[in-house]
Amino acid sequence: MNPVDFSDTQAVAHWRDAYLAHKSAQKLRQRDAAAAMQVSEAQAVAAFVGVNVVRLKPDFMGLIAQMPRLGAVMTLTRNEAAVHEKDGIFEKVSAEGHVGLVLGADIDLRVFHRGWAFAFAVRDTPANGEMKSFQFYDGQGEAVFKVFLRAHSDHAAFDALVAQWADPEQSSVLALKPAAPTPPTRDDADIDVTGFHAAWDGMQDTHDFFPLLRKFGLTRTQSLRLAQPRYVTRLADDVIEALLVEAARAQIPVMVFVGNPGMIQIHTGKVTNIRTMGPWVNVLDERFNLHLRADLVASAWLVRKPTVDGIVTSVELFDAQGENIAMLFGARKPGSPELDSWRELVGAMQPHAELAAA
Repeated sequence: MNPVDFSDTQAVAHWRDAYLAHKSAQKLRQRDAAAAMQVSEAQAVAAFVGVNVVRLKPDFMGLIAQMPRLGAVMTLTRNEAAVHEKDGIFEKVSAEGHVGLVLGADIDLRVFHRGWAFAFAVRDTPANGEMKSFQFYDGQGEAVFKVFLRAHSDHAAFDALVAQWADPEQSSVLALKPAAPTPPTRDDADIDVTGFHAAWDGMQDTHDFFPLLRKFGLTRTQSLRLAQPRYVTRLADDVIEALLVEAARAQIPVMVFVGNPGMIQIHTGKVTNIRTMGPWVNVLDERFNLHLRADLVASAWLVRKPTVDGIVTSVELFDAQGENIAMLFGARKPGSPELDSWRELVGAMQPHAELAAA
């Protein structure tokens, strides 16, 4: 397909028609339809500026701070292999530097907005009625976060926010930029493994882990390979279905983290309705949905991190490029020890075939 000139109004109008026809004929979601048309998702959305899309000012945390006005909504964060959807109300919103926090009983977010570039208000009209959303994208045009109104949301507040935050330049042209190159992985032989092990032993909080990676120049999966066996066990790649099913059966409350470079979204609570459909492992609960492509999990790890509250145990899933798909913990708050039931559950999970055969 020839690239479209998004500054050419007539060309964009023809492109919109082709996009909608293809999307409808193939029954595709917005993200997949954009990929099929060989544009970024943000470009596909921006093509409808002036039709059913309003381009918004790029003051992202300023707009996020207004989300409590919407009442109960659904937030969506995804990566290539997992989609995390959570119903609730925005409560406490704050920001320090390039990191924002949204803390509440249901909506729990870590906002890395430095890489955000575009925001839109979208009014779609699917067969079951109008759907309103705020959608946020990075500099490459990849979606980082979306907020969807429900029937019981405050739709008047949505309209007021769109009017307040509309960008004076309602342009369909996006200045996309290439992604920063991935830093080369250091050879294992160049890592100070002894120092790394000592630093792991000395962790006081799970948040110490990322500075530790930077200090020793490690990727996430490399650190798990090189960690001491008492802290890390490789699990069967398909562990996620059994883990969720057993957590639901035993009614063990969990924390489910799904993120991308611009956002991490967290669910805390019990899961109940686990359904597997083809490659997708799904949690289909009333206020929390998870959709995870189990076939894209290239490695799964049981990880134990020392903290002042004792060992904290996670199950961490990665794709073939070493990108994190999801992390699961037992539900806990700082100052409280980990649930014994969670520790027992994950300890009973099937190890990787190479370990099982050893």
